[in-house]
Amino acid sequence: MGTLHFVSTSRQTADEFAAICQHIHPYADCIHIREKEKTAREVAAFVTALLRVGVPPQKIIVNDRVDVAAVYGVHGVQLAYHSLPVRAVRRSFPSLTVGCSVHGLAEAKQAEEDGAHFCLFGHIFPTASKPGLLPRGVDLLKEIAAAVHIPVIAIGGIHAGNARRVLEAGAAGVAVLSAIFFAADPVSEAKRLAEIVKGERIK
Repeated sequence: MGTLHFVSTSRQTADEFAAICQHIHPYADCIHIREKEKTAREVAAFVTALLRVGVPPQKIIVNDRVDVAAVYGVHGVQLAYHSLPVRAVRRSFPSLTVGCSVHGLAEAKQAEEDGAHFCLFGHIFPTASKPGLLPRGVDLLKEIAAAVHIPVIAIGGIHAGNARRVLEAGAAGVAVLSAIFFAADPVSEAKRLAEIVKGERIK
């Protein structure tokens, strides 16, 4: 049974994002606020919008902004190459779950050594959010998942039609952006993904 992560797209307002999350959060283990161009105050508005519609704080993960995650008491933070070091965040904010974005085997091993609770690896399949960049593919995912002990969450171009492939390659879960937030029916898509990733029938 894998974990299911829904990730914001940077193309919706806080209220638009929250309106969808209000209905799909029961199917997700984590909801990531990944809004790279926004200020701390703007990212905080996403957090408060989610809390306002009933998304549990223990499901919310904030990308990069450790300050926002800590101030609002949410589940965790997702760190990138430009973020604060994993070790420093673990030491200073022991209550936060710390994820780390990685793009290869060496980075994944380093993330584990530094104390990350999980790593996000991608992009696995071609995706519109990474135009012109070759996907890293299922084979490398399989290699990384076998080499580290922390959960490896696959991201990039994943939807209900290919999610099973990444799980079979050893991913501990999947992270999905546009397949949910730009879907004609986000709730139906969330249910389909949850059934595949969690291996259970959802009514």
